[in-house]
Amino acid sequence: MNFQRGRVREEPEINLIAMIDVLLVILIFLMITTTYSKFSGLEINLPTADAAQSKEQPNEINVAVTAIGDVLVNKVPVPGREVEAISTVLKNLAAGAKDPVVIINADAKATHQSVIDVMQAAQQAGLSHISFATQQTQR
Repeated sequence: MNFQRGRVREEPEINLIAMIDVLLVILIFLMITTTYSKFSGLEINLPTADAAQSKEQPNEINVAVTAIGDVLVNKVPVPGREVEAISTVLKNLAAGAKDPVVIINADAKATHQSVIDVMQAAQQAGLSHISFATQQTQR
């Protein structure tokens, strides 16, 4: 028994216009709320602690930071803890070297600010290759 003889059945359809509007609103929202920031700073190469010690290269500048914040560059104390003083010493040592590498040996109890000061001094001196020295763990 067919009770709906004269009626034409409508095909179901998806309204794409409303869906496109919703997707555009979401896209605009994401574009507005996303922050675009440019990170500028130092390029840092962090060594692994399990690596074997490499041979000392002639273009390495060893910077030691003691627990109380004193800075020694190639085992020579730097007069003062200011960034400018450290930067001057690093510039003088890097004058003739090709792509010198600054290796920071910081005491475990050294303040974070002391290490950041050394990194800023290296940046002011134009030295972009920085590495941190670690010691192997006892197994």
